[in-house]
Amino acid sequence: MKLVIAATGASGAIYLQRLLAQIDCAAHEVHLVMSAPAGEVAKHELDDFKIPSNVSRHSENDMSVPFVSGSARFDAMVIVPCSMATLGRIASGCSDSALLRAADVFLKERRKLIVVPRETPWNLIHARNVLTLLEAGAIVLPAIPSFYSRPGSVTAVVDTVVWRILDQIGLPSAHTYRWGEKSRKRKKN
Repeated sequence: MKLVIAATGASGAIYLQRLLAQIDCAAHEVHLVMSAPAGEVAKHELDDFKIPSNVSRHSENDMSVPFVSGSARFDAMVIVPCSMATLGRIASGCSDSALLRAADVFLKERRKLIVVPRETPWNLIHARNVLTLLEAGAIVLPAIPSFYSRPGSVTAVVDTVVWRILDQIGLPSAHTYRWGEKSRKRKKN
């Protein structure tokens, strides 16, 4: 699978970290684009932000990367976390960076685009931008964790969102808690 993973300056760098950790980056071609604010947030929120060595990193200003062209075949793009500013720029058709152009290409080519906003509460502008992206074919997957797996740590809470992202891109995790499956025992922490 060929994937574009992007991050913007919203809080929630741990979602990006856990997603990269759970994708088999040796088996899949993974390209990473981080906005400058995303890098700053990751440094602020995580003591040891790690990017797997076989992930191809790209500058947000490099418009020569393959995934900014509709002729390049990619399977999915995930923007995690996605700031409401980025979501709004995508909704308006702005494509003045590699990250925004890639999102525009994924929409126009009808490829899977998943945006993971973490911001709350929303104002009416946010809601309208989300609606625009939904109407354009994007998957909007807010970073809203679930608790029926009884997560016992921050990482376990984050993973409930990451598992949903993995399901959406077609790379489900064997560790995903599935409602109604009795084979997994819940841990009490």
